[in-house]
Amino acid sequence: MAMGAIFLSASVPVPGRGTYYQSADPFLIQFAVRELITAALGRRLIVWGGHPAITPMVWAACEDLGVDYGRAVVLYQSTFFQDVFPEENKRFGNVQYIDHVPGDRDASLLRMRQAMLSRDDLSAAVFIGGMEGIAAEHDLFVRYHPKAEVLSVAAPGGAARDLAAKLGVGVEKMEDVDFSRMFHDALSIAPNEPRTAFG
Repeated sequence: MAMGAIFLSASVPVPGRGTYYQSADPFLIQFAVRELITAALGRRLIVWGGHPAITPMVWAACEDLGVDYGRAVVLYQSTFFQDVFPEENKRFGNVQYIDHVPGDRDASLLRMRQAMLSRDDLSAAVFIGGMEGIAAEHDLFVRYHPKAEVLSVAAPGGAARDLAAKLGVGVEKMEDVDFSRMFHDALSIAPNEPRTAFG
């Protein structure tokens, strides 16, 4: 039986959207995402809302690990952003396009997040980097899945660092960059677990 799916909320903060970029380390954000994908791909279904900085990394990891990304991940997108979808979207076989609210970015994002986070197979959420969407997705996730595992990765900075502090993560864990061990432990994924959960 396949274990519960993992929701990934991640992005690389940019100037002009709050102060998140001031604490963010883009290299560490990408490294943490890469380590999560390496730990979980083919072992747990990975669900995320496509982001131009993250989607290409997930696709590249699927290629490197020889995992069928059409079955190992589910990518959600709001059609509000259809003009700027990453090229990699075309390579994923199971993109869930959620109809947007005409002329309303925030309402379109909320509709997509509700569709994505209300899935009944989600058992954990991982937050890395990010901007205002991190808090919004965290609040929705815990509303739908109050008993699920929540892991906010602090060291790469961004909104996930703020969330980790709010969740009471200890000082030592705030600077922890052993992401591989962190993900294997928190998500109960054995390092030698076969990547066959999705055939």
